[in-house]
Amino acid sequence: MIVTQGLPARGLGMMLCGAGAMALLPGAVLAQDSAGNAAYAGEDADAIIVTATKREQTLQEIPVAVTVTTAETIEREQIRDLRDLQTVVPSLRVTQLQSSANTNFIIRGFGNGANNPGIEPSVGVFVDGVYRSRASAQIGDLPDVSRIEVLRGPQSTLFGKNASAGVISIVTRSPSFTPTGSAELSYGNYDALVARAYVSAPLDERVAVSLAGGINRRDGYNRDEGSGTRTNERDRWFLRGQGLFDNGAGLSVRLIVDYDRIDENCCGVVNLLSSPATAAIRALGGQVSDPDDRFGNVVYNNFPSTNVIDNGGVSAQIDWDTGPVALTSITAFRDTQAEYGQDVDFTSADLLRRFYDQRIDTFTQELRATGTFGPVTALLGLYYFDERVRERQDVVTGDAFRTFADLSIGGTGTGAAVTRLEGTLGTLYGNPAQYLGRFFVPGVSETGTFTLENRALSLFGQFDAELADGLTLTVGGNYTMDDKWATTAYRSSDVFSGIDLVDAGRRAITAQGIATTVGNLLRLGRPATQAEIGGFAQANPAGFAQVQAGAAAFAAANAGNAQVNPLLGARALQLFPPFVNIPNAVESGETDDNDFAYTLRLAYDVTAALNLYASYATGFKASSFNLSRDSRPFAADAAALAGAGLVVNNLTYGSRFAGPEEASVIELGAKADWGRYTANLTGFRQDIDGFQSNIFTGTGFFLANAGKQRTWGVELETAANPVDPLTITLGVTWLDAEYQEFPLASVGDLSGRSVAGVPEWTVVLSGQWAQPLLNGDELVLRSTFHHESETNIVEGLPGFISRGQDAAIAAADQFTREVNELSASVSYLMEGPGVELSLWARNLLDNRYLLSLFDSVAQPFAISGYTNQPRTYGVAARYRF
Repeated sequence: MIVTQGLPARGLGMMLCGAGAMALLPGAVLAQDSAGNAAYAGEDADAIIVTATKREQTLQEIPVAVTVTTAETIEREQIRDLRDLQTVVPSLRVTQLQSSANTNFIIRGFGNGANNPGIEPSVGVFVDGVYRSRASAQIGDLPDVSRIEVLRGPQSTLFGKNASAGVISIVTRSPSFTPTGSAELSYGNYDALVARAYVSAPLDERVAVSLAGGINRRDGYNRDEGSGTRTNERDRWFLRGQGLFDNGAGLSVRLIVDYDRIDENCCGVVNLLSSPATAAIRALGGQVSDPDDRFGNVVYNNFPSTNVIDNGGVSAQIDWDTGPVALTSITAFRDTQAEYGQDVDFTSADLLRRFYDQRIDTFTQELRATGTFGPVTALLGLYYFDERVRERQDVVTGDAFRTFADLSIGGTGTGAAVTRLEGTLGTLYGNPAQYLGRFFVPGVSETGTFTLENRALSLFGQFDAELADGLTLTVGGNYTMDDKWATTAYRSSDVFSGIDLVDAGRRAITAQGIATTVGNLLRLGRPATQAEIGGFAQANPAGFAQVQAGAAAFAAANAGNAQVNPLLGARALQLFPPFVNIPNAVESGETDDNDFAYTLRLAYDVTAALNLYASYATGFKASSFNLSRDSRPFAADAAALAGAGLVVNNLTYGSRFAGPEEASVIELGAKADWGRYTANLTGFRQDIDGFQSNIFTGTGFFLANAGKQRTWGVELETAANPVDPLTITLGVTWLDAEYQEFPLASVGDLSGRSVAGVPEWTVVLSGQWAQPLLNGDELVLRSTFHHESETNIVEGLPGFISRGQDAAIAAADQFTREVNELSASVSYLMEGPGVELSLWARNLLDNRYLLSLFDSVAQPFAISGYTNQPRTYGVAARYRF
């Protein structure tokens, strides 16, 4: 099969080269079940069914860019959750960062989400047709999976929520009317233990049930030398029950109930670059990891993190085939509750702690009808979404924070420097004692609750018309109405963060200027005292007025200059600025988005073995709110807030929400199936207007629309079965992603710059040798190599922006990522009893790289980051009946 989608001018040569390489294959066939995992199917090539397009089509028939990973591949590769899936799907990237629930999905270099509860991912994740809106509801161990379909590019035409970058559709096994089951036990390094079981049987001729369950436990691969624990561990379990009613006359009802729990210590952060503030941490007895040994699997925290996530739901799917029309209804209720606690300074010193609990309640209802009327196949549907999100957060300063602050402002750790600062600022504001003992005290410094209510309704339809023999026109559309209501009830109790150090510096500079000028006029050889200034003012009021005016003018011009205003150096310790909550008189806390997304596609079956298509599709994602401690008013609202009397002292500005995200993709595709060889070739140009950029700041998020992002790309997926025991697959993705417009990034204007984290080349190469043995058993050897070319990890670091945009970008550019991961397995399949024994290894070469990086919390000009998982290996035994 070939797939060619959306051809750019720059990508045209790339696609033609890929097509030429494909043409060199001796006319062949393969049923591609994933890029790097094609299962030779021969005459069974059409057995791979795709349903993510909301109708059953074979992989050969469907004229879209889709990758299917089968249950067999998942077992052979030891794929435990969606993070592992990226090793076999070259256009997909999945990362886990701040917590066990924080999973970010990226397709074709485009995606967002992360641990900000106010933003849904641009890649929609569906399990048995039910949308999972947040990462914490997505990364549980994959239960009784039949296949995973990854649709690339906007899929908004057929999906009611947020599929502007693509869709990951997980399909589990329906209950069987033939008794069947399986059991699996795996043990590996880091004391890893995985046990899973599945059983299905009929209750009568119309009702069948199934039950799946499992546990996944592993010690952490990072040693936490501060708390004496291990991080990045696994400790999770799940249960999933299903019931199926089928009357044999076109009516079926499938009921699914699932529950899973995660209780883990995650996720380890390493020190990548130290600063003078890091030296202050060490001076008070704290430790950070060695920047020169970032992959030493050592981290420092003064207490272990908490990640307790309970996720469950129930869904019912009703299918009724009336003859001319097939009706489907999918109703689902889901509930996710989570508790988190983390040492957010990521050192062994007791500086900062963050605790938050979260609850997400979701109801979805989908109705659709399909039918074929002569040369036209029609699908019409309705989708309703209702979700409520609540998150409570607390940020707590630790017992060592005052000592750390004292060291950071030039003290010796005794607290004397902080006391002087308190007295100085008190004096500047009229009472020398008003701040004494009130700066950097331990305890809750920020606390509050964020809520979000989201209701959306989508009307969608798609029509396939056969214009001529083998020539099909597809027209689809989706009109979505999405309303959101956000509230914040958050406050800062930190006294020091509420002081405007620019204003305080202006006062200090003015006072110093007056004292110095009067001293010079009186020829004292020193600044004048308050008594001497008073005497001068009384004796020469006109002259003193001139002195005052000159000092005030100089102070006003230089209060923001750190070379003149020494108080600005303490701004890095103002970690808890005052908050303006929403809704308020200026900010409604509401968004109301409407959009019509559509798809136009022309597909042509050149021969039974070769299909071509061209398409243009648009996608939509509604506005998202920044539900984090970094939720701040827009600077453009400053005047209106002041007019409404809402401006508080030292108010900071940033991002409150991001507007809608709209995608458009031009694709050219070809699919070919020649017996023992198949190939997919896709060329595309993808534009994202208003991309919702969600940048992790260490304790919160900066959310902003990125203007316009454009990606040119070519995807080639081929598979060959030159001899019966051997299957070879190759997946190659070439991407060129650029911000065409991004003037308001957290590190300045990024317009014209490449998008960080998007490798130019991604290659997945795999081979499988399935050797029959004389006794009827089978020996299966499998290996997969996953490569990503070197790329910058993030566009820049906001903590360095005070030194200029070039410095902020250069600070990030010194860290890059290149991926070269090898996995392998050896499996022995017994013919009779259904027993399978395996040896497996993931990241066999122990390739280490950085997943992400960010400004270290409370350490100006220091950098922290997350590392990938080291080599894992083990043995597994399975039994099927």
